[in-house]
Amino acid sequence: LPLLLLALGLAAAAKSPYQQVLQHSRLRGRQHGPNVCAVQKLIGTNRKYFTNCKQWYQRKICGKATVISYECCPGYEKVPGEKGCPAALPLSNIYETLGVVGSATTQLYSDRSNLRPEIEGPGSFTIFAPSNEAWASLSAETLDSLVSNVNIELLNALRYHMVDKRVLTDDLKHGTTLNSMYQNLPIQIHHYPNGIVTVNCARLLKADHHATNGVVHVIDKVIATTTNTIQQIIETEDSLETLRTAVAASDLSSLLESEGQFTLLAPTNEAFEKIPRETLNRILGDPEALRDLLNHHILKSAMCAEAIIAGLTMETLEGTTLDVGCSGEELTLNGKPIIANKDVLATNGVVHFVNELLIPDSAKTVFELAQESEVSKSTDLFRQAGLSSHLTGSEQVTLLAPVNDVFKDGLPVIDSNMRNLLLNHIVREQLSSKYLYHGQKLQTLGDKELRVFVYRNNLCIENACIAAHDKRGRFGTLFSVDKMLTPPTGSVMDVLKADHRFSTLVAAIQSAGLTENLNRPGTFTVFAPTNEAFQAVPQGELNKLMGNAKELANILKFHVADEILVSGAVSALVRLKSMQGDKLEVSMKNNVIHINKEPVAESDIMATNGVIYAVNSVLQPQASRPQERGDEPADPALEIFKQASALSKVSQRNPRLAPVYSRILARMKENSGGF
Repeated sequence: LPLLLLALGLAAAAKSPYQQVLQHSRLRGRQHGPNVCAVQKLIGTNRKYFTNCKQWYQRKICGKATVISYECCPGYEKVPGEKGCPAALPLSNIYETLGVVGSATTQLYSDRSNLRPEIEGPGSFTIFAPSNEAWASLSAETLDSLVSNVNIELLNALRYHMVDKRVLTDDLKHGTTLNSMYQNLPIQIHHYPNGIVTVNCARLLKADHHATNGVVHVIDKVIATTTNTIQQIIETEDSLETLRTAVAASDLSSLLESEGQFTLLAPTNEAFEKIPRETLNRILGDPEALRDLLNHHILKSAMCAEAIIAGLTMETLEGTTLDVGCSGEELTLNGKPIIANKDVLATNGVVHFVNELLIPDSAKTVFELAQESEVSKSTDLFRQAGLSSHLTGSEQVTLLAPVNDVFKDGLPVIDSNMRNLLLNHIVREQLSSKYLYHGQKLQTLGDKELRVFVYRNNLCIENACIAAHDKRGRFGTLFSVDKMLTPPTGSVMDVLKADHRFSTLVAAIQSAGLTENLNRPGTFTVFAPTNEAFQAVPQGELNKLMGNAKELANILKFHVADEILVSGAVSALVRLKSMQGDKLEVSMKNNVIHINKEPVAESDIMATNGVIYAVNSVLQPQASRPQERGDEPADPALEIFKQASALSKVSQRNPRLAPVYSRILARMKENSGGF
């Protein structure tokens, strides 16, 4: 029983989004007296909204400034001489209530059409009553056609706004329909999370006005009957002729005729004409790309324009998302005001006409993806190199495209070497970065093998790391990378021998007998001292080092780690175990790689069995470095004891000195682990 009571209490406490927003407006208005609601009014218009918390602080609707006003909450009125709105509106029949709540025109037309006796008499009705402004906004032709035949057209129109039962906002569930009192034709209800409620896409302005024989809700439009599905709207609209052809070719007609609540962002003939003919023909001739294109224009739920008062992300049938927003009176898609005609209601949703085609990534070529991304300069490079055909056809590839910042000093000159390098930026299969794994090998159009490196903070292919989420097109995928990729050309020893900067190092490696080690397959990171680094070593020390093969090998092994670390993986301190045994500390400072606090002269020289960093100093293992003072101050007593050549046996036997000796001895054992 207690659990049941708790459940009932929670159910009672759960309020509809409209009621939650209304409650927030009450809270903001309570300082002005009882039953006062704060209302946001769009400057320059008569549009008003009850305010939620976010809107209250932003003070904007559809990006436009609002002013806060305070008025009586629905169902209450002022009393002269008293603060706030302490009095409930007098309870009367629906006809009388219409005149009180700002729908006098509906009251007038009810009288003219002989609806008045019904809404004055006994019963239980709900009327969605257009405001006075809603009637005034009708075209003269439409209004004349209604009022010139008051006994039929006007009466039928008013009865379509009515339901033969009492329905409050808590009963107006999202995506449901109510049978109207005109031929039981359906009225579509949408109750959005932001508290806005629409009836056939007309917004509820003042809701839940109780009457003796029902409820009055004031709405901002005169609603009309709808009997067409989305597909039937496409078939009858001349401006959607190209869309009609595309839908027929993609077998989507049955979906757009079926029951449901969709939003179709219907591209007009003009929208299709804006697309290059070659691109349009390619998509129309590819059933899969065409289906993706059309599904990208269909939202999974019905979204009336009146419900959009700020930006929100909506999911399409294709599985992608669109940013739907508004700017003043205009709806926007992905930030662009491209909706030409909004809120064309269908039995299974709503249609908004758009004058630009929304092409999803899945219907684009890799070249098109790159042109629209932060790698547009790369597309110029591949086009100049004559490689566009690999990026515009049905060849399955992955493009590793450097971001525009790589070419801030201009594009490189196209020659045979550059063309071959660019071929090695095109992988022979369509990849997805989330499926790449460490050590994976990728084959390029230039017949090179590239390695994948997965790090804690980055995903890299050779020396180039992925700089943005990949874009997957119809046949190819775009990886934006942070630098030009340099495929390996040989082993570590091959690379060192080919670079004159490392001639002294090569001789040292050969002298130490390590040549075979650095030629074999492996995963090395080599911090390679340049000739300049060896010249900085005092000649005597260098001669001594070169003459001692064992010590030389020890020093050289300290420059090599048995794992590949490219610079893109270094964002903080990274510790590598050298082949000598001691740790190497790799860090990034001012966009320069440092090894053991020494700056690196050049990073990411790729080899088939590792990566090389050029350094202008010879690194010293810990044991070979001069003794340095630690961070903690030395204990004077301990230092004196360490430096003493001997201890007198007499002092050990002396009763006064013996305890001191024992304590110092114990501390030395703690610090050094014993002698």
